[in-house]
Amino acid sequence: MSAISTVFGSDNTAPQPTGLHWTDSGQACSALWRSERAALPPRKVIVADDTITADAAYRLACEGTALLWQGDFQNARQLLQAMARRVDQPAKRTHRKQTAKVAIAAHTPSTDPSQSAFNLHRQAQAQRARVLGMVLIPFNPDFGIALRRAPDARQACTEAWGAADPAAGVSVASLRELLGLISAHEWRKNGVEIPVLGAAPNNRIHPHYGVFSPVRGEYIALVANALKSKIVRTAFDIGTGTGVLAAVMARSGIPHIIATDLDPRALACARDNLQRLGVNEKVELVQTDLFPQGLADVIVCNPPWLPARPSSPVEHAVYDEGSRMLLGFLKDLLQHLTPSGEGWLILSDLAEHLGLRSRTELLNAIEQAGLLVVGRLDAKPVHPKAQDTTDPLHVARAAEVTSLWRLAAK
Repeated sequence: MSAISTVFGSDNTAPQPTGLHWTDSGQACSALWRSERAALPPRKVIVADDTITADAAYRLACEGTALLWQGDFQNARQLLQAMARRVDQPAKRTHRKQTAKVAIAAHTPSTDPSQSAFNLHRQAQAQRARVLGMVLIPFNPDFGIALRRAPDARQACTEAWGAADPAAGVSVASLRELLGLISAHEWRKNGVEIPVLGAAPNNRIHPHYGVFSPVRGEYIALVANALKSKIVRTAFDIGTGTGVLAAVMARSGIPHIIATDLDPRALACARDNLQRLGVNEKVELVQTDLFPQGLADVIVCNPPWLPARPSSPVEHAVYDEGSRMLLGFLKDLLQHLTPSGEGWLILSDLAEHLGLRSRTELLNAIEQAGLLVVGRLDAKPVHPKAQDTTDPLHVARAAEVTSLWRLAAK
């Protein structure tokens, strides 16, 4: 029996829903399965090491067989990179055909979502994630990795999974997810510089794992510019996330701000950032869905920009199925505004360019909520994908505009 089977031991009990099960040297083995993306554990698992070739690993992954790694950790990373190249090669061979198909779909709002550029892109992403998620890494109960040349990722795992529980035993996650945890840990440690918060180093936002990072700064600058022309005594930040907009409002001089979020991880992240920036006394954090109690002069909301179904819990910051948060904000906004108050809706028009939502639908929702557009500030995105001509969604991204819609009672 291999070393990894000795660590996991055999399991004579009924399989658990969160368990990963496999056979090694004729003995049944099991471990706790971890997936922040809520992926189901692979049904077929074999033990693999440095002797497996990239071609063989890729073929097995495509067939649905996961590889539980026993070899050198850095070799596993190289194997994953080689598998990624093989995943991407078919796309390169059909690049012209796919580019034409995506470009047409990007300009043609369709009643069939499967024909849109966005859905084609998501399908490709899902397939890529499925194949590359088949290289698995075992973790000790304390989240240590007992592989040669493995990094110490215990802190990164703790930030995502919570404190280690020795009683939980050994667990398994995909190498791809582990690399994501390590990357998120580095973002949290180093932070993201936000120029409108002032001079470095006291202008950084530190995103926690699972909380949307404010790497796209154009929407933050829109809020900072809008605040220059309005006297505000009270403000709400709906769906605060990292707390970046609450921090911007506090730094602008607003004395009382309530920031809300439904996700405990987001609230913990916002609390950490507000304390780091020294504005926590001006901001009250409330766990609720959308609005807190009371009225405000300005209510800011930056909902997920794309009306589509999240494929995993970590995608809720990107996708807003049925525009639930957007429509909920518009529907109840008037009930929480002071007589001269404004609601500031921050929204990209990327969904319009992808045929997922029309401008008419947005304006109708504003009208039906009894609201009037009293102004709008626009900004062009400057993130790298907006200039990346190889991006399947380049046509839509290049045309994208991010707007701050100033809304008031009719």
